[in-house]
Parts: sequence; structure tokens; C-alpha cells
Amino acid sequence: MTGTLISLISIFIGIIGANFFGYFKKKYSFGFTGNTLIGVFGSILFIKLFGRLGFNPWYIIQNESFHIWLFIINCIVSFLGGVLGLISIKMIYNKMNKEAAN
Repeated sequence: MTGTLISLISIFIGIIGANFFGYFKKKYSFGFTGNTLIGVFGSILFIKLFGRLGFNPWYIIQNESFHIWLFIINCIVSFLGGVLGLISIKMIYNKMNKEAAN
């Protein structure tokens, strides 16, 4: 498994996280396309921010071995990145619309 494939899996898990959360919490949803875009950017942001702690894709496959626990942590962080990205963008959206209405 290469670092690029792990990155793509992480992005896909972020997309799933954002769409899953948007499906069950309708007030945070931007529709399928909006949730997908937010999931992509949210997962990338979180993996870049927290990947320095040692679970980015290249640490997972370091020394030609696959570290399953680092991969699981990477997947969890990517899922949370999609969810938290959706929540934060919705909060910003609501704040901007509230100020525009006044």
C-alpha cells in the first residue's frame, strides 16, 4: 500500500463522515455535493494538522511495513475532520447569513 493510496482512502473516509453526519443531522447538511466538498477539505485539513503527530500516510508505511494502528488513527481523524468541517462551515454560514439579514 502506498502513501498516495492511504491519502485517497483518508479523503474518502472524510467524505463518508461528512455525508453520514449530514444525513442524520439535517440542520448541518449542505446536500450531497456540499457535504462531499466539505468532507474532502475537512479530512485533508485534519490529516495535515494532526499528521505531524506521527500518523500521516508516510509514517503508516515507514520502513516497508504497514502500521495498522496508525492507519486506524488516521481513519478516525479523517472521519472527524469531515464531521467537524461540516459543523464549522455550517456555523460560519449561519453567522454570515445572520449578519447579512440585519
